[in-house]
Amino acid sequence: MLDRFFMPVMALLAVAMIALALVWPQGYGDRSPAPFGSTPIQQTPEMRAAMQREQAAANRRADAARKAVEDAAKAGTNTR
Repeated sequence: MLDRFFMPVMALLAVAMIALALVWPQGYGDRSPAPFGSTPIQQTPEMRAAMQREQAAANRRADAARKAVEDAAKAGTNTR
């Protein structure tokens, strides 16, 4: 491939990739710099509250399962 064609195309591609990186959504991580992006969904108060509720429910389920296993183990040792 001719260098006269290849090098400008690569330079244009590099500039396009840098421009895309400046405006591409940041997902659920930190917010983009000031003129770009918006507050990530996991950082909104509603989502934080929902995540805390889910975490508390998961902890309650884990505690209940742990207690059930302990009770079953105690019941198993009492019958022998």
